[in-house]
Amino acid sequence: MAKYYIIAGEASGDLHGSNLMRGLYAEDPGADIRFWGGELMDSVYKEHQDGTGLVRDYKDGAVMGFTQIFLHWRAFAKRFSDCTRDISEWKPDVVILIDYPGFNFRVAEFAHKAGFKVFYYIAPKVWASRERRVRKLKAFVDKLFIVFPFEIPYFEGKGVDFVYKGNPLVDAIDGSPALEETREEYLRRTGLPDRPSIALLAGSRTGEIGSMMPVFMEFADRMHSLPEYSEYQFVVAAAPSRTMSDYSGYVGGREYVHVLFGESYAVMRNSLAAVVNSGTASLECALIGTPQVVAYRGGALNYMIAKSIIKVKYISLGNLILERTCFRELLQDYFTPDNVLDEVRRILSDADYRSRMQEGYAEIRGALGGRGASAAVAKAMIEEMQRR
Repeated sequence: MAKYYIIAGEASGDLHGSNLMRGLYAEDPGADIRFWGGELMDSVYKEHQDGTGLVRDYKDGAVMGFTQIFLHWRAFAKRFSDCTRDISEWKPDVVILIDYPGFNFRVAEFAHKAGFKVFYYIAPKVWASRERRVRKLKAFVDKLFIVFPFEIPYFEGKGVDFVYKGNPLVDAIDGSPALEETREEYLRRTGLPDRPSIALLAGSRTGEIGSMMPVFMEFADRMHSLPEYSEYQFVVAAAPSRTMSDYSGYVGGREYVHVLFGESYAVMRNSLAAVVNSGTASLECALIGTPQVVAYRGGALNYMIAKSIIKVKYISLGNLILERTCFRELLQDYFTPDNVLDEVRRILSDADYRSRMQEGYAEIRGALGGRGASAAVAKAMIEEMQRR
């Protein structure tokens, strides 16, 4: 029986952590797991173990942007202190870090120096920015588990020891109940009217919601005012970690805007188009097959810093995988209600444009491999522990 200490700091990490835990329990039925994560990881834990494995819910501390991290440094320091103390007291056989580099790199250094084995699952995006972190991966991580095919030549060139077993999002989406229910079941379950829908995904963090929702609402107002789209509704796919108070101030009394929590896959699948904050949601949208436009706006200082250090041509994982534009990205000053409206209208009216996007989606899915990545990674982790 091995002891696994897993740290996930965001909603996507909770999702991938839950699937990884299923794989660990399947390969090691006596696994003892302790973790930082969320409801999904906790649900898997309770299927296999008694007691309390969840140390800290990721919803207690997710922030975004360079300036917010600076402003919340005291809270970060307290979380780090709590985490390292808990690891020291619990003495796991391995510490498994899932993405969340701002926090997890510090944990990796501590755990390595304290003599614990360290695995990193879902590589920090060092190929996009902060390449100096590669040195930390080589110094403090025993094995890196990557999830994108374009990362293979990059990490080979950097001499980083890694394993690639496909992308866990394929498992998460293909196994989702949201893809099995009919539209009638979806409407009945959610209480939404049977009207054409546009999905709006603003992200899960407070800063993202604050920067995205005002533009989303202006876009919805303008599109709704056009006679040919007056029957359309706009469905905000809200993160399960948020509450209605995070959105009500933006939505106001708009009867054509609805907010659903924890229903991202179902909302995407039942929408004619999606406007998506850059991030994991964009790749999920591609795998589900909903035509999309990606949007992003950060604070002026955050954007200036990010622009100076980010080296990649695209911010969307799907476009990065294809190394070309499959769907449009509206960034910073280009993320305006009029630009979003123009792009959504093109998606709805131009069949050839939609068809080319769907062809790109098929290529993205093919590049990520088939199902079973989470279980394969779990098995590879256990084999790696036995080897060492």
